[in-house]
Amino acid sequence: MATALLNSDRLRGRFIVLDGPEGCGKSTQARLLGQSIQQLGLMVEMVRDPGTTPIGEKIRAILLDPAHREMGMRCEMLLYMAARAQMMVQTILPALSAGQIVICDRFVSSTLAYQLGHDGMTAGHIRDIADVAIHGRWPDLTIILDLPIEKSMARVRREKDRIEQRPLSYHEQVRRNYLSQAATDPDRYRIVDADRPVEQVHADIWQLIAGLAA
Repeated sequence: MATALLNSDRLRGRFIVLDGPEGCGKSTQARLLGQSIQQLGLMVEMVRDPGTTPIGEKIRAILLDPAHREMGMRCEMLLYMAARAQMMVQTILPALSAGQIVICDRFVSSTLAYQLGHDGMTAGHIRDIADVAIHGRWPDLTIILDLPIEKSMARVRREKDRIEQRPLSYHEQVRRNYLSQAATDPDRYRIVDADRPVEQVHADIWQLIAGLAA
């Protein structure tokens, strides 16, 4: 990989999100991207949403526990935002201020895919609340790893969490919501076909990162 061709200084302090449906390979691609950036001699902060901080991990456990079937969609959305608020102040903002590159596994783009349209929630409602939670610091680039739902759910080999247990029709709408976000905001979103070998997906992601460093 031609890392020498990148202007690595232009990557410092960048906030990059990898997102997409269940089983699309976000965690694997985040790890590979972090390794490639570190080869440039840059510092990388790897985070996951929800989670990362002790408070965020406790909120994550509540959100994904299948026992919490009674959870309302607005409660679900606000819990995700609370975890993000803590992660921003405790981890992401300090890392960005120090010139590190932050790579986040999921972010507000997930809420705009998974909670949008439920209990009357609009994209405007979600973005307004998110703007408060994340201190107005939106990602520089959100990469959506797109994968047909039948294939994405087939990749979830472990016991499914509370969100993954929802019907196929729900997850199909989630995928459509991701693609709609990218179509609406092409300056900050990119779509990568995740239905290919890991190495090919990583190569395409790296080309997008090169665009940030141009």
